[in-house]
Amino acid sequence: MSAPNGFDTARAFIGDGRPPGIGEALNFRLLEVERGFAVCGGELGRHAMNATGFVHGGYIATLLDTACGFAVLSLLSADQTYTTIDLKTAYHRGLRPEVGTVRAEGRVVTIGRRVAFAEAKLLGGDGKLYASATSSLLVIAS
Repeated sequence: MSAPNGFDTARAFIGDGRPPGIGEALNFRLLEVERGFAVCGGELGRHAMNATGFVHGGYIATLLDTACGFAVLSLLSADQTYTTIDLKTAYHRGLRPEVGTVRAEGRVVTIGRRVAFAEAKLLGGDGKLYASATSSLLVIAS
């Protein structure tokens, strides 16, 4: 039996109902994955807050980075993996835990043999755009 490709690996996170390790720590999950597209989401709460009562920028960046990463993973073969080279995040408005749920939608813009480019947006349960990101990811032969 051959190793699963990236798409099958990503789908397994949904099928098993288990979050990636960082998702366990920060209470978010992979919700959807298609080829070149992924959605991570979670319920906001105290675990995501900074000292001023807003959702921490690092929490937001982590969701955006994860959505970009799963979008890229969904296009990789069984002998490839990836790692983030850079992530540029723009915060469009303050996000409070009262918004409830968030959804980070990641999409591959282009992918080559060595580098992939992806983008993501973070939407609140209220439908508003709270942040967006662009990412470069290194494609690695494992």
